[in-house]
Amino acid sequence: MAKITRKPVPRKAAVPKKKAKAAVAKPRAPAKKSLKAVKPWTPAEIHEVFSRFRKANPEPKGELEHVNPFTLLVAVVLSAQATDAGVNKATRALFEVADTPQKMLDLGEERLRDYIKTIGLYRTKARNVIALSAKVLSEFGGEVPRTRAEIESLPGAGRKTANVVLNMAFGEHTMAVDTHVFRVGNRTGLAPGKTPLEVELGLEKVIPAEFMLHAHHWLILHGRYTCLARKPRCEVCLINDLCRWPEKTV
Repeated sequence: MAKITRKPVPRKAAVPKKKAKAAVAKPRAPAKKSLKAVKPWTPAEIHEVFSRFRKANPEPKGELEHVNPFTLLVAVVLSAQATDAGVNKATRALFEVADTPQKMLDLGEERLRDYIKTIGLYRTKARNVIALSAKVLSEFGGEVPRTRAEIESLPGAGRKTANVVLNMAFGEHTMAVDTHVFRVGNRTGLAPGKTPLEVELGLEKVIPAEFMLHAHHWLILHGRYTCLARKPRCEVCLINDLCRWPEKTV
């Protein structure tokens, strides 16, 4: 039988593997300009800002209606997460019948709820108002206390409440930071801060003493009617030439 010989099959030449492409770093988007990196305000500029506010509105008033320190305290407690207009609508009738801690206790929580039921969180707020009325009577002789720590010890009252009462009722140079003041302090670069307390302390540090009595009202009104959250009215802003906001429209 003839011997069969097989020709060896030639091997394919090894194809060199493709080198992996070096990862190309994508260019990072430019970081948003931090307000803290913006050129700080000079003392002269800050004085100019508040001089303009004072000239435009020499005696600014808070928009919460009240007849005495106690009703102011109650109105501020009720204003949490509510508008001043909504609170005023409810408290006009309430303060006619209960303008002292004793009268508020005599009214009682259930009847108080009927007066303030148009205000958000009215059940919790009614409970707090009755409790703070009792504490004002038992611990402070029926008078609204005159220190921040004592006011903060009252049910439903926090630092902002204390600052508003101290300023409006007793003429203290306090800075109450609500959502409007917080926005204005950060947006303009006057006092950037991550928390209301940071903004409060920053504003107190830079605002001259001669303006401090009315400063928080000027800033609140500016934030409420001009430096709006969604569509700030830069074209009518009194301080648009000094404002540090990178996105201002003038």
